[in-house]
Amino acid sequence: MASGDLRSLFIVYCKGLCMGMADSVPGVSGGTIALITGIYDRLIGAISSLDPRVLSHLTRIHTRSGRAALRDALIEMDVPFLIALGLGMVTAVASMATLMNAAIENYPAATAAFFFGLIFAAAIVLYQYISIDTPGRLGAAVLGVFLGVFVAGATKNGAELASLPTLFGIGSLALSAMVLPGVSGAFVLYLFNQYEPMTGLLDDFIAALVAFPSTGDTGAVIATGTPVIVFVGGGVVGVLTIAHLLTYLLKNYHVGTLTFLVSLMVGSLRAPVQDIAANADGLSPAMVALTIIAGFVGAGLVLALDRYTDDIEFGTTESTQPPPETERSINH
Repeated sequence: MASGDLRSLFIVYCKGLCMGMADSVPGVSGGTIALITGIYDRLIGAISSLDPRVLSHLTRIHTRSGRAALRDALIEMDVPFLIALGLGMVTAVASMATLMNAAIENYPAATAAFFFGLIFAAAIVLYQYISIDTPGRLGAAVLGVFLGVFVAGATKNGAELASLPTLFGIGSLALSAMVLPGVSGAFVLYLFNQYEPMTGLLDDFIAALVAFPSTGDTGAVIATGTPVIVFVGGGVVGVLTIAHLLTYLLKNYHVGTLTFLVSLMVGSLRAPVQDIAANADGLSPAMVALTIIAGFVGAGLVLALDRYTDDIEFGTTESTQPPPETERSINH
């Protein structure tokens, strides 16, 4: 593999890290990061292009032609991109979940302010790529805002871990939300009272895996890993399903779909506002200052990311009002 290809995949891995960090916390979406970093359309297109028929090449993997056919098919479906992105997301989720939970528990107002700054700045950045100049797009914007407000208002604290069939369904919704700007998997987990149980379970699963070479305790790995695998399995089904729907919408109603998605992000600002208000009483002057600073830091990170990311692919201002035949295309 050429060094340029490795560099490109490393950049994708880093963007996956950013997406995973975003999806580790309620109120922030990895899809928002995908939009800002210019890989959102490519992500949706790559997921929707996955074809299980590629597995037929495995019957000829012992031959040179079979391996070449498999390699070409995987490259055509952009699987190297998905693997690099996925590895980045998994790395971030595994390493950041505990840290962010501690931040929310110990500095709830400041953490919420950080989320608000990030989402608010992202909305400012992304609204330059859409245009609300038709009744349909106006309707999409209004629907997106109201739906975001509803989802944000429906978040709750965790409860007991759900049954495996329920976890499968929740996983299909939560991991699908990870590709949507403004709606994170953490939001869906809050909605179904599963955020705290699932983050705790993930910590226990990682601990069991780390301890396994020395303890040989397969029971702990199976007990904690089974719900995680079921959850992820449901997520795979959900991601594949919603990716096809989004691909259709982006191909046929590109600007309107982006308008809805960005507006969804705006509506989700209700979550950090509620968290700040709920934890504002009794804050010391130092904590008030920390909360304000955290909001500006969140906004600054997004603005800096936009400033130094040169491959945002939503088009220029002129392309936000394309003729019918050009709007029905998808940027990659």
